[in-house]
Amino acid sequence: MAIAIDRSTTGIASFLYVITGVTAIAGFLYGYDTGIISGALLPISSEFHLGHRMQEIVASSILVGAVLGALTCGTVSERIGRKRTIMAVACVFCAGSLASSLAPSALLLSLSRILLGFAVGGSSQVTPMYIAELAPPARRGRLVISFNLSIGIGILVANIVGFTLQDLWSWRWMIGAAVVPAVVLFMCMLRLPESPRWLAENVSIEEARSVLERVREKGADVEFELGEIRQVVAEGGSGRRASWSMLLEPWLRPAAVAAFGVAAFTQLSGLETMIYYTPTVLSGAGFGKSAALLASLGVSIVFVSMTAIGRQIVDRVGRRRLTLVMVPGTVVSLIVLGIMFRMGMAKTAEGSWLLVASLLVYMVFNAGGIQVIGWLMGSEMFPLAIRGKASSVHAATLWGSNLIITSTALSTVSLLGVGGAMWVYAGLNLLGFIFVWRFVPETTGHSLEDIENHLRAGKFMSLRMKVGNPSAGDLQLTQKDRQIEL
Repeated sequence: MAIAIDRSTTGIASFLYVITGVTAIAGFLYGYDTGIISGALLPISSEFHLGHRMQEIVASSILVGAVLGALTCGTVSERIGRKRTIMAVACVFCAGSLASSLAPSALLLSLSRILLGFAVGGSSQVTPMYIAELAPPARRGRLVISFNLSIGIGILVANIVGFTLQDLWSWRWMIGAAVVPAVVLFMCMLRLPESPRWLAENVSIEEARSVLERVREKGADVEFELGEIRQVVAEGGSGRRASWSMLLEPWLRPAAVAAFGVAAFTQLSGLETMIYYTPTVLSGAGFGKSAALLASLGVSIVFVSMTAIGRQIVDRVGRRRLTLVMVPGTVVSLIVLGIMFRMGMAKTAEGSWLLVASLLVYMVFNAGGIQVIGWLMGSEMFPLAIRGKASSVHAATLWGSNLIITSTALSTVSLLGVGGAMWVYAGLNLLGFIFVWRFVPETTGHSLEDIENHLRAGKFMSLRMKVGNPSAGDLQLTQKDRQIEL
């Protein structure tokens, strides 16, 4: 398999887009393997005669594996590199998909989905970090969010399969189909380079230079970028030797609070509940099976569309600003949804589709806001020496929050009603808005090394949106500001 390299003189090297496209397959697998349960859960429940509690276990078991995979792959990626970790994750995707599709019981299906979840969690830890370490500062947001976009595409394809092939494919074929993109991911990764940051830290600066020259446009100041990398490697040491306890050091705490908090609120906002349980919840509220699946498909289409828009604008609008603008819309739409469910509007034709429209409005604000920055924050806020381990905790926080929401969603609906559940999620979104406003700085336009320099200088919250590439003057200023006792 040959990958052509076109070094453009007017824009970013096209090879970097090839790399982003290939690694985005991991995001597609994440989206497909988590989203396919939405359409498959109804026939699975019918075949195995599952109650709502066992449905929650089958749906959320993948998240248990995701937490384990996220925590494990940080250390693995520090030891064997980002590239080989992604290749290992692709192999686990194959094994987990096959095991899930052949499971003879609900218990074995849940256990197989834990294995599948290990790959999902591992990919969510290493892939955004790999892309971020290859990307130039001005395009990092857009390129990392390609991972989010591919998640949305995977969820959309899963919903299309669940809606259109419900009567043609069994749920086993639906789940097993994920083997194909997993094999493609493994084969393509064979030809891609290692992260230049990992190479500088663990192999040599010359290897890092070779990769940067392949993924930067002609005329880019590769030497300046290498100088920044040399500096942080000299100060931070190797990620192989960095201790987990480094995450508790006071100077690093602002990044940990910001990144882990955003990770938690990304899931506590209720998005995964809508993706996993829309057909189940709407069917229980009076929708027919086809109408419920169609509504779920609409949710996925909006998710992909808004992620694509967010990808295009995040490097111009800014991570923090985009989130603060969009989150209030999720709060209002969830309050309205709660009122509609309480009024029983799902029982009339007009009310049903008004309710679906409100659900889609929620998706517009949620997918176009906090979901855009969820994975991005963990890939860019942490110092190089601890980035692998920190991104593991970041991903585990995200998956742990997802597990809490997903494993309690149907029970919450059973206890409070669908309307009450919507109000709970509205309150969580409001808390998320307050958190971002108080604890999250603007990292747009800053190099990974510049963010680390501000963090070491105790000036993390002073980060403001930067337009253009960093200059030598920026580095000198940061060095001067960093004369503090750590």
